[in-house]
This record gives sequence, C-alpha cells and structure tokens, in this order.
Amino acid sequence: MAAHPPLHITTCQAENTLQVTAGLARYLEQALERPVRCLDDISWQERYRRLDAGEIEIAWICGWPYVTRMAAGRPDIELLAAPVMAAPRYQQRPVYFSDLVVRRETPYRTFLDLRGRRFAINEPDSMSGCHIVRFQMSQLGVAEEFFQRVIRSGAHHRSLQLILDGEIDGSAIDSTLLEWEWARNPALKAELRVIDTFGPTPIPPLVVQRSLPEALRRTLREALLAMHRDPAGREILGQGALSHFTAVTDVDYDPIRRMGKKAGDIQL
Repeated sequence: MAAHPPLHITTCQAENTLQVTAGLARYLEQALERPVRCLDDISWQERYRRLDAGEIEIAWICGWPYVTRMAAGRPDIELLAAPVMAAPRYQQRPVYFSDLVVRRETPYRTFLDLRGRRFAINEPDSMSGCHIVRFQMSQLGVAEEFFQRVIRSGAHHRSLQLILDGEIDGSAIDSTLLEWEWARNPALKAELRVIDTFGPTPIPPLVVQRSLPEALRRTLREALLAMHRDPAGREILGQGALSHFTAVTDVDYDPIRRMGKKAGDIQL
C-alpha cells in the first residue's frame, strides 16, 4: 500500500453518515490495496472546499450541490454510486424524504399550519432541509413571507434541538437522519412528531474526482456496488442503515433540477 499515495474520502452529510463513511474508507483500502483516509475532523464547509480544490477524491454530497456544480460546468467530478436505504419506505430505490417535524404537543397538522411560525433550515445548500421546502411552497402558492422567521441552524440535528427547546416551531429533516435519531434515542418519539413528508427525492450520491485514472474509478465503483455481497461490506452498510449501493447517472438527479426550477425565486 505504501507505494500508492492515499486517497481521501469524506461525507458532507448529516452525522448519521459518519460511521459508515469511516467504514467505507477501511473497506476501499482493502479492495484497492492502497491507503484510503477518512477526513472527518474538518467542517463540512471545508470538506466542500477541498473537494472543489481536488484535494478530496471521494465525497458523499447532497444532491443540490451536485446539480449546481454540474450547472456551473464543473466536469471535474462525476457520480460514483448512490446508497439505497434498508428501511421499507425506500422501496429499494436510491431516494430519501424530508420529514416535517414539530413538537408533539403543538396543534400543527399540516405544512400550511406553520404559516406565521418560526422555521429552521439546516443550511442553504441542503435539498432536504431547504430546497424541498421552497418547492413545496411553490406548489402551494405561498411566498417567502409565509414564515414569521427563518433561521439557519447549521445541521439537521441542531434543527431538532431547536424544536425541542421551543426556539422554532418546525423544520424539514432528512428522513435518514431522523430515523437514525429515533433508533438511538427512542424517547424522542414522545416529544416530536412528523406532520408531513416531502419527496421522494434522489438521494445524496458519492462523487469522485475525474482526475483519477479511469481504471481506478471503475474499481472504486465496482467495489461499492458489490459491498452487500460481502459479509464485511454488509456489516459496514448496516452501520448506516443501508441496503446497498447502486449505479446512478446524471439524469437520475433531474428531479432536483425540476424542483429547483419550479421553486423559482422563493428564498428561505
């Protein structure tokens, strides 16, 4: 392994992806017989910066940053593979949802009940926490003045804490993160509830630098797509509640482009 320079892998997703990404580094290191380092000690903003600079070769990124990079004419990255979640609601497809969460004791029953209320987005480049909400607003014919106040929490788990603390009234939460939170802290179900679900939306993919040799990119892709057939691979996938990885192409992310176009100038 020492003869090859290390590859770097990271996740720009919520904290439920951290453990499985570290596992992916170990798995790919064995498959490639070369060092693979997981970068998890820097901010997600810095991870995106290093990806754009070509310093991170493999990254798990949100669908919105992927399509905006493609729209900006960034041919330096390409799709590697996409995760398929194990839970039945995902129907063995590379999709996810945004669950609209409120405190359990509040009277809200639908998205429209949040008119004039306080809302949080995790960050402005998030599909599940921001742009899917803009799309829903466009579908319902409501403008950006719909909410009394919109804050940027910085992360889905922080949005959940703001709801618990009564600082906001609701937020759209990545369904995979919410399920992970339910699993590790079942008591949350007594304090929070889901009043609506947006989606399905194409799931955040893994991307790879096109500067890597084609043979290496092919080997990376083949290793990911075969993980679920290997006991060690299945164990890593299980740590992230994943069933397997599947191949995706650029057109699979066209639904995000269409939703962004429909949302138009609505801002949050």
